[in-house]
Amino acid sequence: MPYYYIAVLIISIILSYALRPRVQQPAAASLSDVSIPQIEIGRPVAVVFGEVWIDDSNIIWYGDLTNQPIYPPSK
Repeated sequence: MPYYYIAVLIISIILSYALRPRVQQPAAASLSDVSIPQIEIGRPVAVVFGEVWIDDSNIIWYGDLTNQPIYPPSK
């Protein structure tokens, strides 16, 4: 009778491995995927008091956007 339990265990392990969901690798992000608001000359600057969300802000500098690969640490 114990052999029956071992056989069921092995069959269930094989089935769970065969029927597991396949994970797709995400596409690599590029700089064109980033949406950054652009500067407009003569556009008024909003003065806000408190915490609010501004949908169309006027960004002057966003940062040094570069695309560098990430490598695992070497031993």
